[in-house]
Amino acid sequence: MYTVSIMKNTIIIILVVVLLGFGLYVFTKGTLNVVDNSNVSENTMDSDTQELDKNDSEKDENKTETVIGSSVEGKDIMAYHFGEGEKNLLFVSGIHGKYEANTIALSNQVMNYLRENPETIPNDVRVSIIPALNVDGVEVGGSDSKASDGRFNANGVDLNRNFDCDWQEEGIWQNKTVSGGDSTFSEPESIALRSFVDELNPEAVVVWYAAAGGVYASSCHNGVLPETLELTRLFAKESGYPANEEFDFYEITGDATNWLAKKGIPAISVLLTNHQDVEFEKNIDGIKAVLDYYSN
Repeated sequence: MYTVSIMKNTIIIILVVVLLGFGLYVFTKGTLNVVDNSNVSENTMDSDTQELDKNDSEKDENKTETVIGSSVEGKDIMAYHFGEGEKNLLFVSGIHGKYEANTIALSNQVMNYLRENPETIPNDVRVSIIPALNVDGVEVGGSDSKASDGRFNANGVDLNRNFDCDWQEEGIWQNKTVSGGDSTFSEPESIALRSFVDELNPEAVVVWYAAAGGVYASSCHNGVLPETLELTRLFAKESGYPANEEFDFYEITGDATNWLAKKGIPAISVLLTNHQDVEFEKNIDGIKAVLDYYSN
């Protein structure tokens, strides 16, 4: 009996030790798993965050459109991008709103063409297009006698008299006196273009206007840049517009392309023949010549 009792007690002790050991094992493993899962979770979150940051960075580098600023009335001023090269070329239209609505229509047709024919853009070139700088003026005017109202922004300023080359508070348009703003770059639209140009640092700029039917070089008392002369010649030759070294119909103050010339950026003004026709074929041939000129 005594021996049997000892054996029972021994078995009980062994069972207790086994159960305690198993319980300690389960508890320890569970605790370790919690810690491990926490570490994995944090590492995964860090990895996911890094991946999102990377994707956002790539998106920024390859984005196809940019809000470059806003108008007097708070409308977005857009720039659209095509190609992924390091040489930036900028095309601008709609500085005079609906008064020159055919320049905006031309930009839209050019953008559609580039989307459908991306091979048009050389690998080392990136094209940016601002279809309408004066977005408030786009919704003003029409075909009646007040069509010219769309030329000005919502402050009544002629944006093409608000840039920093021979700026005056009162400018001339044909035989009319127009507002050049309170100072250079007093308008949000011209500020937006200035900021975008400073950021983009374009190789060259083409600005569309209407209507005189010609290509005009830019300068601001520093002579016409040799590269500007070459762009003028190239665009005129391929488009069929006449080439001109200066715009001499009347005095121009605060002009955008002349301001670009003052900054040392080659710039040309392309004036469509009238206020109705888009003249896409002429201009796409001129654009291709400019793209080829800056390739390689």
